[in-house]
Amino acid sequence: MPVGGLLPLFSSPAGGGLGGGLGGGGGRKGSGPAAFRLAEKFVLLLVFSAFVTLCFGAIFFLPDSSKLLSGVLFHSSPDLQPPADHKSGPGARAEDAADGRARRREEGAPGDPAAAVEDSLARIRENHERALREAKETLQKLPEEIQRDILLEKEKVAQDQQRDKAVFRRLPPVDFVPPIGTVGREPADASIREKRAKIKEMMKHAWNNYKRYAWGLNELKPLSKEGHSSSLFGNIKGATIVDALDTLFVMEMKDEFEEAKSWVEENLDFNVNAEVSVFEVNIRFVGGLLSAYYLSGEEIFRKKAVELGVKLLPAFHTPSGIPWALLNLKSGIGRNWPWASGGSSILAEFGTLHLEFIHLSHLSGNPVFAEKVMNIRTVLNNLEKPQGLYPNYLNPSSGQWGQYHVSVGGLGDSFYEYLLKAWLMSDRTDLEAKKMYFDAVKAIETHLIRKSSRGLTYIAEWKGGLLEHKMGHLTCFAGGMFALGADDAPTGLTQHYLQLGAEIAHTCHESYNRTFVKLGPEAFRFDGGVEAIATRQNEKYYILRPEVVETYMYMWRLTHDPKYRKWAWEAVEALENHCRVNGGYSGLRDVYLRHDSYDDVQQSFFLAEMLKYLYLIFSDDDLLPLEHWIFNTEAHLLPVLSKNKKEDEVKEK
Repeated sequence: MPVGGLLPLFSSPAGGGLGGGLGGGGGRKGSGPAAFRLAEKFVLLLVFSAFVTLCFGAIFFLPDSSKLLSGVLFHSSPDLQPPADHKSGPGARAEDAADGRARRREEGAPGDPAAAVEDSLARIRENHERALREAKETLQKLPEEIQRDILLEKEKVAQDQQRDKAVFRRLPPVDFVPPIGTVGREPADASIREKRAKIKEMMKHAWNNYKRYAWGLNELKPLSKEGHSSSLFGNIKGATIVDALDTLFVMEMKDEFEEAKSWVEENLDFNVNAEVSVFEVNIRFVGGLLSAYYLSGEEIFRKKAVELGVKLLPAFHTPSGIPWALLNLKSGIGRNWPWASGGSSILAEFGTLHLEFIHLSHLSGNPVFAEKVMNIRTVLNNLEKPQGLYPNYLNPSSGQWGQYHVSVGGLGDSFYEYLLKAWLMSDRTDLEAKKMYFDAVKAIETHLIRKSSRGLTYIAEWKGGLLEHKMGHLTCFAGGMFALGADDAPTGLTQHYLQLGAEIAHTCHESYNRTFVKLGPEAFRFDGGVEAIATRQNEKYYILRPEVVETYMYMWRLTHDPKYRKWAWEAVEALENHCRVNGGYSGLRDVYLRHDSYDDVQQSFFLAEMLKYLYLIFSDDDLLPLEHWIFNTEAHLLPVLSKNKKEDEVKEK
């Protein structure tokens, strides 16, 4: 080692250094910064950089400022804010604040606006102190210890990835169980048969044009007559093919199903160096492949589904186990959407993996997939829910809620759907899912569901304690969800939830009926004298969304009220009159305009969801009976895992 490396920070060999000695005496340099050696300057720069990094790191540990602002500016109810008990004075610690919050919950102390502000400030102080303690602990470590920790963490991630890959290499043989209800009777009523045949013709029109102009690409641009690819899928191709597989099968389009299967065998490739949406790839690709396997028994679909499931596992490599929203399939590096509340994961995304991952464990024989999604439940159950509500944002590093925004529409919707369907898919054995679902629905009814002055029931959004009287098209799925869960509702509430589902269906039908094209906008409002109408230009578009027709399907199956078939046929006529073009089906930029303004995209979910739901509405109930099949949020079919089947598997093991 050079001798200079052992000298004190501000010393140098006698007479050495830049510009000689300024203070004389034994070659000691002057104490001014200008007199430092180059190496000393470099060390000081490193120390200063580390300090600045730690300061900024501490800032990023703070919760969203919107929570504080909502308390200060809008005087939100303290019950709807993160509770805290502020202790003044320099000696207050994070632990004290936590104890204070616990006491406040136990004593049921009434709140006021001033207390809400104090609570928010105490929470910020608590998080800040925790971040500083963590930073202090890191500074106390030797560089060698820090380096060792980094290497150990890298080694752990590598081991996890190797273990995940081993799942796919050891894919065991399974006995395919012939599915129930995949071929139904022809409807007895001639007019219903004719309408069902028309919907099948719509599927052929959409499929044939995709095949002609965009085969192998993700989606179709029906006016440009070329392919369209969203960044949600990275470099994975064939979204429309995989999304349409089960619709082709159910409609008995056998030749088309076979050509789709051949494409999957020969071309579907997940070995891509690209970032994908974990949520979208799961519901469309994993869900579509699982569904195709359960309907046909073709092994290629099981193999591809598990292969992709393994590729998604690194998304769960976070401190809390809450997965990243975005994942590079090659490197396994994940991140979250930059706009999502300080790097949070989104409730509707990480909460919409459960059904598919349970089936991946079922078909692969490996519990790792189920363990990942059950851990999400554990994290959620350990968190305090404001008034029983689930905020849309959760930080995967801290395991704490982000911004307090609650919605049953975008960002929240399918989380609630999957709680109910996890209960049903388990053959009604997953009691935890049932409790979480009905507890959440109770809170939604109390705080979000409202009735307009003219009697329309709608589901508002909650932002920091304030209601926004807006309902999204995505939220319209909830009518079907409430009705589907009605049979298992707490005592005396079955009819109530059926009625609630019917009221939501009626409101969403009104949002369609009040437009020129008779198709609904992306969002509609209930304020300023307006009801079920979009008032903002950026909410007037329609992108072939299926949620309203989805609710019609469940309401028809559960009540057989003929108005749901009538409303569904109105949607068919509107699609034919305004969305059908020579090259397929296109979304609309404004549903209130007399002349059609197309967005030139035929979404893959139009084939996966819209046309399947319409076909089922005009089919008899023996086709895909609800007691045997669960639809994922992309309308892909997953069988109920019966108790007898699970008991047999346990005995075999």
